[in-house]
Amino acid sequence: MISRPALSTGDAQRGYLIPIGGAEEKEVNPTILKRFVALCGGSHANIVVIPTASRLADTGSLYVELFEKMGAARVDFMQLKNRKDCERPSYLERLDQATGIFITGGNQLRLSTIVGGTPLADKFRYLNAHGVHVAGTSAGAAVIPEHMIAGGDAGPTPTQAGVTLTPGLGLINTVVIDQHFRERDRLGRLLTALAYNPYACGLGIDEDTAAFIGPDGVLEVVGSGGITVVDPADLDYSSISEIRKGEVVTLLNVRLHILAAGAQFNTNTRKPFVNAELEPEELA
Repeated sequence: MISRPALSTGDAQRGYLIPIGGAEEKEVNPTILKRFVALCGGSHANIVVIPTASRLADTGSLYVELFEKMGAARVDFMQLKNRKDCERPSYLERLDQATGIFITGGNQLRLSTIVGGTPLADKFRYLNAHGVHVAGTSAGAAVIPEHMIAGGDAGPTPTQAGVTLTPGLGLINTVVIDQHFRERDRLGRLLTALAYNPYACGLGIDEDTAAFIGPDGVLEVVGSGGITVVDPADLDYSSISEIRKGEVVTLLNVRLHILAAGAQFNTNTRKPFVNAELEPEELA
């Protein structure tokens, strides 16, 4: 079953979705994490950390300490070890109190196999549709969309079977996300994912970089790296169905944007733009 975003009801406004490319700065200038805490209410922020993707025992407590240092009022983490944990009434009730949910990095397949299709996943979608902000870093970013990149080949060139796709949490269905993008040379596998079905845009997010996607579908780039937007809306041709495994995919008329901090992209209209108030510094 494919998971799709929940519908907002009444006067509810959707919360932000904040995929982070991984390796976000945590100590010297944690711009992304500070902005997430501020968005969640600052000194009134109530955050739940989901460290399920990580096998490290201290991942949850690390982010709890970080968010508390940034002034959040309450921060807890949920150690989800199996699918039964995702049905626990106490966990579902705790999430109802949250203003923000943060999903850590690790292995996105641990996330999808433990959380996917559970009452907890349903709760994530419902809460986001009703104003709760959801951030995820690395594996936690990959699992946010309806379709999740679970693995694939490095390199700039798309190839048949060069990516593995599985269902994600379904918090958004207009984008597919790849993380550690420039650092791990993942353009080819993102292009391959879009070659299968060019409905969604591809977001390739560099490390220490985040897309703050608002309720209107407009994302703003925050952090020290960039976001590569691959837009196949006007794709004329894909050879993915006609070639053998490992062969190079032909893609005609794919649009590409490179967005740095402050640049924006509307995921609904697929229009990029730069805030007029942000003037580039003069070249030395």
